[in-house]
Amino acid sequence: MSALVIAEHDNASIKGATLNTVTAAVACGGEVHVLVAGHNAAAAAAAAAQIAGVAKVIHADSEGLAHGLAENVAAQVLALASGYSHILFPATAAGKNVAPRVAAKLDVAQISEISKVDSPDTFERPIYAGNAIATVQSTDAIKVITVRATGFDAAAASGGSAAVESIAAAADRGQSSFKGSEIAKNDRPELTAAKIIVSGGRALGSSEKFNEVMTPLADKLGAAIGASRAAVDAGYAANDLQVGQTGKIVAPQLYVACGISGAIQHLAGMKDSKVIVAINKDPEAPIFSVADFGLEADLFAAVPELVNAL
Repeated sequence: MSALVIAEHDNASIKGATLNTVTAAVACGGEVHVLVAGHNAAAAAAAAAQIAGVAKVIHADSEGLAHGLAENVAAQVLALASGYSHILFPATAAGKNVAPRVAAKLDVAQISEISKVDSPDTFERPIYAGNAIATVQSTDAIKVITVRATGFDAAAASGGSAAVESIAAAADRGQSSFKGSEIAKNDRPELTAAKIIVSGGRALGSSEKFNEVMTPLADKLGAAIGASRAAVDAGYAANDLQVGQTGKIVAPQLYVACGISGAIQHLAGMKDSKVIVAINKDPEAPIFSVADFGLEADLFAAVPELVNAL
């Protein structure tokens, strides 16, 4: 019994969610192998070989794999699938794009967004926006799994010494092609990898106030900036800042929620944070039910005061 982790990478380095997925794979038992499918991705394969707990890295290199097109990556995974009992993907946009294709081709049920491994065939996953935990047992010979990164600690990125095996890349399926990308540039930490996040809600009232209040706090703490869905829908913050069930799932060391009421969909995205601080003038706000520290105050007075005190 062995597990194959599909690495998420940029052809030069391994992305953080892969480390959490390796931890889940180790919990499944047996050897853990990592597939690095890309183009000129030798550096990423070498980085994967350093991950603690990895026994072997499989490196497939071709132009068709350069941009992680789902059809081509799925074909590469399927070429290897028969040798594994577990195939694990990070539950990211990329992982969720490839995993269902692999599960469908293997005619097995995908096990989505697991947060715990109870045994090699039994897993826990949140349902109903995280308000309940389902325990799922699979009898499929090959288990195709997506892993919620916030449910598992990251494996150590160094200390491993796995062998790197280069294999022939699967042929380009020709079903899709890469036309271009627009990548938002941000000097702040990536939201899903940040250790500290400050988030603003609809109570901020405008995009100008959002930036005026939240930016100094983020600067002082060296934090990433997040937002509630209500703030994003109102146009106060960019879509890629949304935290919640329909946004990004985060679990930083510190999460500071400013003017966020705590709707179920938002709580589902951040309640696994190690320490939660809530600032809200409504004492009945649901956010206080999950907060470790709550401040009942007007955020327009409290946040600048906090910034001055830091």
